[in-house]
Amino acid sequence: MLLTDKFGRRISDLRISITDRCNYRCVYCRSGSDGPQFPEMPIADYLRMARVFVGLGITKVRLTGGEPLLRKGLVDMVRELGQMHTVEGNRLDIAITTNGHLLAEMAQPLADAGLSRVTVSMDAVDADRFARITRVPNGYERVLAGVRAAQQAGLSPVKINCVLMRGFNDDQITAFGRFAREQGVAVRFIEFMPLEEDRVWTPEIVVTLDEILRRMAEFMPLREIGHMGSDTARRYVFEDGLGEIGIIAPVSHPFCGHCSRVRVTSDGKIRTCLFSVREHDLAALMQAGCSDEDMADFICDVVDHKEERHHIGEPGFIPASRTMVHIGG
Repeated sequence: MLLTDKFGRRISDLRISITDRCNYRCVYCRSGSDGPQFPEMPIADYLRMARVFVGLGITKVRLTGGEPLLRKGLVDMVRELGQMHTVEGNRLDIAITTNGHLLAEMAQPLADAGLSRVTVSMDAVDADRFARITRVPNGYERVLAGVRAAQQAGLSPVKINCVLMRGFNDDQITAFGRFAREQGVAVRFIEFMPLEEDRVWTPEIVVTLDEILRRMAEFMPLREIGHMGSDTARRYVFEDGLGEIGIIAPVSHPFCGHCSRVRVTSDGKIRTCLFSVREHDLAALMQAGCSDEDMADFICDVVDHKEERHHIGEPGFIPASRTMVHIGG
């Protein structure tokens, strides 16, 4: 029995937030006043959930936060996930999204434990601008060291996620193009979504896929390369083949029709969409003493009711019931 929703989408990608704590206070994400709001579960509980999901056809598990590298026991968790195999008998694809501040010390242990890939959130390639965005001094050099440590540990290609906002960091577009070429990373620009704590999102703030392509072409033309239907990013390389750019465009070019994702929050709630207004309490079911079979039935029912699409920018749009840092990236 493989996870499929009522729209026929195969669900193969599980994202687990293992903490909503973060050591950064990025201005577009956090108000600066609110810290952790939801409890963390024991690592063993996340692993049990993951085993049940994998038994239902999940092939990729991404660990998120908050900042997942803050979570004690992370390396052991990756090692346990590395012992799991998909229903087809293949090795589980294990990834982490991190702000990179602690990555220099942890990249090699995580790679040794079985981590497949790492994505680093990084919204400027200028040290002063980076400090203003994150509200953490001297963070840029630490993150850059983390990126290089991940490359040395064999976690390449390292992906860099940059959330673009008009009048805030959109002047970094071509700088990121140079960064991709010089550092050997895949830079992915993400259209700004209404998931921040201060709820200041407007359509005018969004720097769209089409605009990114136009502005990058002023630096050097791009050509599109192939991608899987369920991939979130449209992928491009520069005309000379050096340097990859991806653009994740949920606002201007939604990809809901190919969505293969489901999320578990740090307190064990299933979210079937970033913009869900309802959550499904898998942790409570576990605490009540349910069997793995009961959990599987519950998960299948939840996924069957996955939303067809989000409604960003439409009249009557209802913001997500949690902000991004409390959902998991």
